[in-house]
This record gives sequence, C-alpha cells and structure tokens, in this order.
Amino acid sequence: MGESGRRGKSRGLLRAVVVDTTAFRVSRDYRLLLSGGVISRIGSQMTLVALPLQMYRFTGSPWQVGLLGLAEFLPFALLSLFGGVISDRGDRRHVLIGSQTAMALIIGTLAVTSGTGTAGPVLLYALAAATGAASAFDAPVRQALLVQVVPKEYLRSAVSLSYGIVQATVVLGPALGGFMVAWFGFTAVYALDAVTFAALIVTVAMVRHRAPAAPPSGRPSVLSSLAESFRFVRRERAVLGSFGIDLVAMTFGMPRALFPVLALHVYHVGPEGTGLMLSAVSFGALAAALTTGWLGRVRRLGRVVVLAVLVWGAAIALAGTMTGFVAALVCLAVAGAADSVSAVCRSTVVQTVTTDEMRGRMSAMYILVVGSGPYLGDMEAGAVGSLYSPRVSVSSGGLISMVGAVLIAVACPQLYRFDSDDYPTRSADAAEVPAGTAEGRQPSATDPVEIAD
Repeated sequence: MGESGRRGKSRGLLRAVVVDTTAFRVSRDYRLLLSGGVISRIGSQMTLVALPLQMYRFTGSPWQVGLLGLAEFLPFALLSLFGGVISDRGDRRHVLIGSQTAMALIIGTLAVTSGTGTAGPVLLYALAAATGAASAFDAPVRQALLVQVVPKEYLRSAVSLSYGIVQATVVLGPALGGFMVAWFGFTAVYALDAVTFAALIVTVAMVRHRAPAAPPSGRPSVLSSLAESFRFVRRERAVLGSFGIDLVAMTFGMPRALFPVLALHVYHVGPEGTGLMLSAVSFGALAAALTTGWLGRVRRLGRVVVLAVLVWGAAIALAGTMTGFVAALVCLAVAGAADSVSAVCRSTVVQTVTTDEMRGRMSAMYILVVGSGPYLGDMEAGAVGSLYSPRVSVSSGGLISMVGAVLIAVACPQLYRFDSDDYPTRSADAAEVPAGTAEGRQPSATDPVEIAD
C-alpha cells in the first residue's frame, strides 16, 4: 500500500472514531447556537462553583449548601413542562432571548449584592430559585431550537457534538470558576457570568428561525397541550422507554451523594478525592462524546442504549467493590463513558420520533427526567448507605440499574427495536445544506448500518 493509501486509511479510521462535526459545517444556525451556548455555559458553570462556596462561607453548613440545589430544582420541576408548551407556541428565538435576559438579570443581582455586601443566605436561596424558574423556559427551547435548525440526517452529529461540548464546559467552567473565586472573589465571577449571557442572546437573534405552525383550529389550552404531550409519550413507546431507562439508571446507579463519604472514610483521600470522583465521571463522558463518530453508522440505536446502561450499571457495581482509589476512578470513568453514549443515543431517539410541533414539550420532559434522576439518586444512595454501608449502596444500585434496563427493554420493545430507517428523513429546509450533502448524496462511510440481530 502506498503512502497516499495509508494516509487515506488513517483519515477514514479517524472519521469513524472522532465525533462527527458535519452538523457544525452544514448549518449556519447550528454554528451560531453552539458558539453562543458554549460561552454562556462556561459562565453558568463558574457560578455553579461560586454559589455553593459563598453559601458555605455564610453558614458553614453543608446541609444548607445542599438546599441550594433543591431551591433551584423545585421551580424548574414545577415549570419545565409549561416551558415546553410555551416553546411550541411561537418563535422559539423570542422565548430563548427572554429567558437568557432574565437569567442575566438574576446573576447581575448576585454580582451587585455581593459587591455591596448585602447578599445573604435568604437572598442566595431566592436567586437560586429564580434561576431554576428561568431555566424551566430556557432549557426546553434551547434543545428544541438546536435540533430544529439541523436536517434530520445530521441529527446524530448535532446531538453528539453538542453533548461533547457540554461535557467540555463542565470540565473547564468549574476549574475557571474556582480560580476566579480564589483570585478575584464572588463579585467578579457573577459579573462575568452575567456578561456571558449576551453571547447567546446575540447569536440567537441572528438565527433564521421559523416558528411552529399553529394548528388549523387554533391553539389548544395549556392544559390540553400538556395532556397531548403525555398521550404522545404513552403512544410512542420508544420515547417512554428512553425516559424510563435513564430514570432507573440515574436513580439507582448515580451514587454522587456518597462520594464525600467514600473519599473521606473508605479511600482516605481527603476532600480532594471527592472532586476527583466527580471529575472521573465527567472525563469519561467527555472522552466518549468526542469519539462517537462510529454512532453515525448505527441504525439500531435502542440496542446501543440498553447495552450502554448495562455497562454503566456494571461499572458502578464494580466501583463499589474496589479497594483501591485509582481502580474506583477507572470504573467511574468507564461509567461516565457509557452514560455519554447512552445520552447521545437516547436524545437522538427522542428527537427522531418527535414531530416539530411537539419538540418543545418533549425536550422539556426529557430534561425534567434527566434532571430528576440524580436528585432521586442522592436520596436513594444516602438511604441505602445509612441502612447498610456506602459500598453496598453503590454496588446494589449498579446491579439494580442493570436489571431495570432489561425490564424496560422488555416492557418497551419499541425502544430496543428502534431503527432510524423507520423514520423518513426531514427535508433540509430547516437549515442551509451545501449541494451534495442532503438527499441524493453519494453513500459514505458515515451512512447508517444495521447492528446484527
């Protein structure tokens, strides 16, 4: 084989492994949303570090620090489905700009009150709750809009790349936030975060977006729209299975509440060990997200979801048995990688099955399920850990996740049998696509192939 042949083979292998960036290349609107979102998310991750640190400085109570997450999650959980309805009723750009502006004002208030010395625990709880309420309208429309501007044949590319970018911001943002707090203080972090919202506001305003078409007989009521979304989930068992399998995996197999106990009293690695355990999951997820090029050749994504959750559960169960800290970190990284693959495939399944007029509501449900699981998991892991031991809690949770994945695959066979070829490719009118890249293009190495029965 000549030198050019070897180079071509290497490039082909690289394309088959590295995350597919086609969606970024073919869609101007996707590039705008992704670029603005990266800047905005880094700022938000910085605040996620600063806010708990500031609360701990005020109170000295880990319990009160933990309540910050609850204060933010409750309004998000109560309002997110309504946020999905709103995002399906008009120009999604306007909803996203409004929610981003509200969040910038909230974080700006944090900056001003911290700078003037008027901030306190009650104000931090109130502003955390306000952030959760704004996120209920921000998160569903952001996901729906991101998918809407990409032709369906490049949906997997968009989901994989977006997930990888999010994981990168989760790694970079907190590190930058900790540095900023240490060197410049809380006020500087909040002020910088407030400014980063402008990036997404500007890029969203530049998006060429068409609002969902109104139904011929006029718009139904909000409650009717919510009822319609529940009927849709009940009817589309692949979507229901995607929601259920993630909820089971996160409720029983995400033992993050036990990481401090494991670090301090099992592995004896100090508080730094807690951060390393959390980082191990994120690094594994990031590594997997950046090597999802192979998913572009897979049609049977439901089988990948079930297999990934089985690997997740097995890795978590093994982590609970490890006597060495490094070995536990390796298991957690493997679990994070499996969760990354599962998340990309589940999101692709949901967005493929969902029609455009339902996309905001389904995005809201998806985000609510994904957000609820870890909070339920904290309670489950803490309860079992208190009754038995942290190790038993971690290992049993991983095993239950595996059993749950099998049961859901049986109860929702449409998920396991999901085939992307069963859903017609949407026309490329939602985004500009260069000639030769849409329907009628020549087959390539990234075209879907079937996983053998």
